[in-house]
Amino acid sequence: MSDGPRPVSPGIETAPAHVAIIMDGNGRWAQMRGLPRQEGHRRGLEALRRTVRNAGDLGIRVLTLYSFSTENWRRPKAEVSFLLGLLRRFVENDLAELHEAGVRVRIIGSRADLAPDLRLLIERAESMTAANHGLTLVVAFNYGSRDELVRVTRALAADVAAGRLSPEAIDEDMLTARLDTGALPEPDLVIRTSGESRISNFLLWQAAYAEFVFTPVLWPDFDRKALEDAVTEYRRRERRFGGVNETAACNVGVA
Repeated sequence: MSDGPRPVSPGIETAPAHVAIIMDGNGRWAQMRGLPRQEGHRRGLEALRRTVRNAGDLGIRVLTLYSFSTENWRRPKAEVSFLLGLLRRFVENDLAELHEAGVRVRIIGSRADLAPDLRLLIERAESMTAANHGLTLVVAFNYGSRDELVRVTRALAADVAAGRLSPEAIDEDMLTARLDTGALPEPDLVIRTSGESRISNFLLWQAAYAEFVFTPVLWPDFDRKALEDAVTEYRRRERRFGGVNETAACNVGVA
């Protein structure tokens, strides 16, 4: 993954701590070039590698990538098989270099129905990098936010039924702690590529107060400039988390 030292971008201190990306547009990228969809996915993996490198340069501490959703199983079997193969190759080929670079890898999503060898790969990636303190790379694989919330709800309900938990004790913090993202910070910025303006069942709870940037760039073309442009747009935003900026309120005569 390494391609030599790169300059750290200015304004790194104001970079979003957690950036989440819906990687979209591989198929359209390939179709526009008369290529098979698989080639779009291959180029998308190259874009993923670039983005991991560039995120660290920009001061991003957590990068979450939506790689395969619970709904993606509905795609043609050949395409699903190819995507699963890409994940295997990514772990097998890139894990050592990610580990050397201090990247901590987390995989979120349901593992219940995954093939045993795939579960072992995921566990190896997480265990090998668990003690690293650099960029945290979160890969959302077989992930759907509604599925995640159902799984958490069932677990809480089971605890209540077993007498281990009082219903009154359930609050936002408890639910948040039981999500796949666990102790990770909530995303500051969510980016979706390919010009689509929806979040497709991604981090519904966690992204409640995230800033969203929708870019027309297709994922295989997503490069350092595209990431920098999204971060620049984020820096222009005023984040109030449901409150009111006192200076802005005074300027418009609001008490």
